[in-house]
Amino acid sequence: MHARGFALFPTPIGTCGIAWNERGIAGAQLPETDERGTRNRMRRRFPNSAEASPPAIVTVAIDRITALLDGAHDDLADLVLDMAGVPDFNQRVYEAARRIPPGTVVTYGDVARRVGEPNASQAVGQALGRNPFAPIVPCHRIVSADGTMHGFSAGGGTATKLRMLTIEGWRSGEPTLFDAGSPAAAT
Repeated sequence: MHARGFALFPTPIGTCGIAWNERGIAGAQLPETDERGTRNRMRRRFPNSAEASPPAIVTVAIDRITALLDGAHDDLADLVLDMAGVPDFNQRVYEAARRIPPGTVVTYGDVARRVGEPNASQAVGQALGRNPFAPIVPCHRIVSADGTMHGFSAGGGTATKLRMLTIEGWRSGEPTLFDAGSPAAAT
């Protein structure tokens, strides 16, 4: 993908990256282990672009991504993404993922059905593993059929996925001390 520039920005889960061009956001990056790792990843992804101050529209996107990763309920669905060069199937998967509200999860099979390919759960997983727009395309909101977290490719793996879901207010369905009717609440 072509980018005119990229920038790093701090979030509650670490330093993220974003790249842009004249058509929109060319890529987004969840944190690597540290800022240097995120910068290196952005340089590998966008070798012909330089780190720069983002234009105003990208600054707005950065603010909204940061707020989402701090618990704001924003689906980021209106941010313009440049999907030039992204295969058609992946584009359909990414658009379906963008319609999943914060704090909820669906399965890979659900997404496959939503894109009209009910037997393509594995292909959905592969497309999400190549997601060039995380967290704008919220691949962290998609789980295995049994509800487990598998194969999250961002730094920190499934622990990062679970952390992002928790920030958004998702709960795994396990009772807590505060749930009415739980054994702990009765004591």
